[in-house]
Amino acid sequence: MLLILTYSAYLAISIAMTVWVAWTLSKRGRIFLIDGFGGKEELADSINHLLVVGFYLMNLGWVALSLRFGDRPQDGPGAIEFLTTKVGIILIVLGAMHFFNMFVIAQLRQRALNYRRAELHGPAPPAAASYGYGPAVVPPPSPPVPRPHANG
Repeated sequence: MLLILTYSAYLAISIAMTVWVAWTLSKRGRIFLIDGFGGKEELADSINHLLVVGFYLMNLGWVALSLRFGDRPQDGPGAIEFLTTKVGIILIVLGAMHFFNMFVIAQLRQRALNYRRAELHGPAPPAAASYGYGPAVVPPPSPPVPRPHANG
């Protein structure tokens, strides 16, 4: 009976946390996706939904698989240790997935900003001249220096 209660608590906590994190990412990340896709709300909402589905699949799959790993609790303290260890692992996985999603969103946004910048201002100057400190600045060629004539 203890094992069933512990597993049930683990599943309930893990699923609730996964749903809450997915909802938060979807709701709060929408504005970044809209910005990243140039104001195209329908496209951003579609990508947002696909990210949430992938998030659920990865996290709930991990929750289901990790239930089998580890020693089964035999008593009350063992059940608490089991539960806290399993929930801690799920929290780390959720955090890793969150940062991965943020990385993907940031990459999409940067790509869209670069595309919009190129549409407005043309292609960027060569990056080699910028040394990573702002826009590339190429100095204009120097005018020729006049040479005195040697008249003898």
